[in-house]
This record gives sequence, structure tokens and C-alpha cells, in this order.
Amino acid sequence: MPTYSYACKQCGHRFDAVQSFSDAALTECPECGGEVRKQYGSIGVTFNGSGFYRTDSRGSSSGASGGGSSTSSTSSKSESTSSASPSAS
Repeated sequence: MPTYSYACKQCGHRFDAVQSFSDAALTECPECGGEVRKQYGSIGVTFNGSGFYRTDSRGSSSGASGGGSSTSSTSSKSESTSSASPSAS
């Protein structure tokens, strides 16, 4: 079950409550009885392992490093060929 953070609008008391997804949000401060609001913050989620990067979905035959290097070597060969042709003329 998730833990939600709340803060009282009147006294500033902050507290956490473990609630089910289907439970209604809390409305009363346990300290002063004032109105509370949910606090939203960043969560610490990290995605580790395969399947989370653009290159992970490609097949092994057309890997990112293999495809990129063959393209750059082809373009460098064509550049060297084109630069060699005018000097030979």
C-alpha cells in the first residue's frame, strides 16, 4: 500500500499515512483538527536492466554500435574516394 504525505493548512503539521488506493484522502489534521492537503514530491525510481533504452529493442544483427560504425565508415570511404578523384584528374 502506498504512503501519502499530508500537511495541515492551519498549524503546518506534516505527517505520512499508509492508505489503500481506494481509500478517501484524509481531510483532518490529527494535531489541531484543521484542514490538510496532500503533499506531492519526487519519487526515487530507477529503471535498471535491459529493455529501458532505445538501443535495447533492436535485434542483435543490427545493433546500435554496428549500424552507426558501418554508416560512418561508408561515408568516410566515399569522401576519400571523391577527394582522391579530383586530384587524380
